[in-house]
Amino acid sequence: MPKRIRLALIGLGNVGRGFLELLTTKQETLRTRYGLELVVTAAADTSGAALDARGLDAALLLVRKRAGQGAATYPVAGRPGLSALDTVRRAHADVLLEASLTNLKDGEPGLSCIRTALTRGLHAVTANKGPLVHAYPELVALAQERGAGLGFSAAVCGALPTVNIGRRDLVACAIARIEGIFNSTTHYILTSMAEGRDYATALREAQEEGVAEADPTLDVEGWDAANKLVILANSVLGIPATLADVAVEGITRLTPNDFARAQAEGKVIKLLCTAAQEEAGYRLSVRPTPLPRGHPLVTLRGWQMGIVYHTDIMGVQFAAVDERGPVPTAAAMLRDVVNLV
Repeated sequence: MPKRIRLALIGLGNVGRGFLELLTTKQETLRTRYGLELVVTAAADTSGAALDARGLDAALLLVRKRAGQGAATYPVAGRPGLSALDTVRRAHADVLLEASLTNLKDGEPGLSCIRTALTRGLHAVTANKGPLVHAYPELVALAQERGAGLGFSAAVCGALPTVNIGRRDLVACAIARIEGIFNSTTHYILTSMAEGRDYATALREAQEEGVAEADPTLDVEGWDAANKLVILANSVLGIPATLADVAVEGITRLTPNDFARAQAEGKVIKLLCTAAQEEAGYRLSVRPTPLPRGHPLVTLRGWQMGIVYHTDIMGVQFAAVDERGPVPTAAAMLRDVVNLV
């Protein structure tokens, strides 16, 4: 018999719906390959929540969300107006899946939901950068104290195993340097500008393609990438970094002349995230950087993201992903659930 794992899903936006989709399409794989039966017993969105200890129908939740209806409209189990935090408090669950909107000001409501789940002894899996940037050391300590797991690989470049490589695979390594392209919006824009568009045209194309948000400020000013770098610094490098420790420069001031100059020098401009080891620790930065054409990250284009680890005993390791849409990020959350349970 498969092991039954009860899930509380907070947030039914693109990633949350993507997770529900995976539960319906990968159910047999999870059962036969891992011996797991994953069942959603609680789900919450802005309408309220649905709660049923016996399990909710993931396919029915998807149908209602696609029809513009909220979790609170779920038959019998719907709870209009129930908050995300109260849903976590009341859920009969083994794992919290936190996929609410990222709030970089204070991490809420995701931060309180994760705190509450861990305090209850539930594993917590999140795709939300906000809680990790604001309270990573606290959440890790709380998880250890309560004997719970905290999974967050989806929060740093979705399906790309940025965190997993550093924490799981680079055993006994000294990491001299991390380099990465962590934001697909800016990378798409920079690829377009390298092909001759100006910034305004490239941004408009990215928005028309659905890569960039209507308000892309966090992306183009470098702050989304900086938040991901902070999470890597804490989780992989073991340093208590905050956003204040990162030198951040976005792409908005780049001109066609900058790209022409880089091309003449045989280089390509990327919004590069860097953690470089120095005597006093690591220097963290996010800035447009001309890279030589032989650099692994220069091979990336469009939506692609990537990471390079420079180590003492395992050489230089490079990983990249070409992911579009929310399903790869949802798949990273599924990866964390399976690894935790």
